[in-house]
Amino acid sequence: MPTPAPYLDALFSLAGRRALVTGGSSGIGWAIAQALGRAGAEVVLMARRPDPLRTAAEGLRAAGCTADWVAADLGDRAAVRTGADEVAERCGEPDILVNAAGVNPRPPMDALSTEDWDRTMAVNLDAPFLLGQRFGPGMAERGWGRILHIASQQTIRAFGNSGAYGVSKAGVAALARSQAEAWSGRGVTVNALAPGFVRTPLTEAVFADPTRTEAMARRTMTGRNGELSDFAGAAIFLTGPSAAFVTGQTVFVDGGFSVT
Repeated sequence: MPTPAPYLDALFSLAGRRALVTGGSSGIGWAIAQALGRAGAEVVLMARRPDPLRTAAEGLRAAGCTADWVAADLGDRAAVRTGADEVAERCGEPDILVNAAGVNPRPPMDALSTEDWDRTMAVNLDAPFLLGQRFGPGMAERGWGRILHIASQQTIRAFGNSGAYGVSKAGVAALARSQAEAWSGRGVTVNALAPGFVRTPLTEAVFADPTRTEAMARRTMTGRNGELSDFAGAAIFLTGPSAAFVTGQTVFVDGGFSVT
């Protein structure tokens, strides 16, 4: 009986690839960074705060992964450009870009300030666009690349003071389609991954309410809320060789939440 390892490697191995993961020091970004590193990719983390980045990179190295980090405020266009250049100069051009950094202020729409709106759009939508403009053409020129955006249930529905966050995540799904149209003909697939209800720093306020947490679980088909480990397989698939014919899609990893 043939061993499955060579076959699985051909489908899913990221050996020899370099991945830049924004928001990679916490939450879903951290879970995806671990998955890509364990699948063989060299991982570079980018976020605003050096100390969590350093700790996360050390954790990846302790697990046998190759990891580095670059601090950059993803809400500042100049800092995004400077950080991207630093990644390229220090670590090399990435083959994989994962845009997981995000902010989610939750005031009611009547109380949503222009400052909240601008910051949300800057981090959640402008940074993925800017990083795509910086790295996407190079991926296309080399003939291989993967871009993965983290979307949301609020990409397609409004609930829980969706506000600016929902608008930004709807934009992320549209950005994936536009980038896919531009670069997929040259070997770069671009997709968005939409989580269900998962405990992360962005959802702490909601998880603090047990009644609401249980209500969210009941809305799924699986009867539970998401765990960070639920995103490893999907992320490896969408950033690896098997995704060569999957592009422009928003893939929901949500226990059926989006179809109930």
